[in-house]
Amino acid sequence: MLDTDFFRRWMTTTAAAVDREAAHLTDLDSAIGDADHGSNLQRGFTAVTAALDKEPPRTPGAVLILAGRQLISTVGGASGPLYGTLLRRTGKALGDDAPAVTRDELARALGAGVAAVAQLGGAQAGDKTMLDALLPAAEALGTSFEAARDAARAGALATVPLQARKGRASYLGERSIGHQDPGATSSALLIAALAETGDAAGGAA
Repeated sequence: MLDTDFFRRWMTTTAAAVDREAAHLTDLDSAIGDADHGSNLQRGFTAVTAALDKEPPRTPGAVLILAGRQLISTVGGASGPLYGTLLRRTGKALGDDAPAVTRDELARALGAGVAAVAQLGGAQAGDKTMLDALLPAAEALGTSFEAARDAARAGALATVPLQARKGRASYLGERSIGHQDPGATSSALLIAALAETGDAAGGAA
């Protein structure tokens, strides 16, 4: 079972990964976006870890709801609302009462969060967005943490030959081809952090 501490460690592991990869994310965003994706997420996840330390939530769902709220309030542009929606909706799908959940329950909740992101952004698979990593990851999470991590990474890499159809990158038209989408890349970091947390917990499910 995945308890509240597991979800807190997932968020702190994600914050560490974003901090480590912030410059790389910004480089990717420099090619097809506003060149601020890394710094924006770095600020947001720093706020998430501070909030979790200040007021520790009691349940897995509450951890993700708090994290999503922090991202919405501290990250500018599209990233804050999209990541905030992903985590808040996933947390709400888990509910605010259960002290622990299974990996299958998390997979279904993450699917609900990803669907909310798709609705908010009006995007779908192949549009060269964070969904290209999140959609296959949510589906693969039913198999294992490692399968979700690998699916997210493969999804992010698969955005390189795509032409962006949503977001600022879509303004570039064919010039967006040949660049890895920064949102899909940061989404892969989020899922990799989940797999790392699962490994550290001995594959808890």
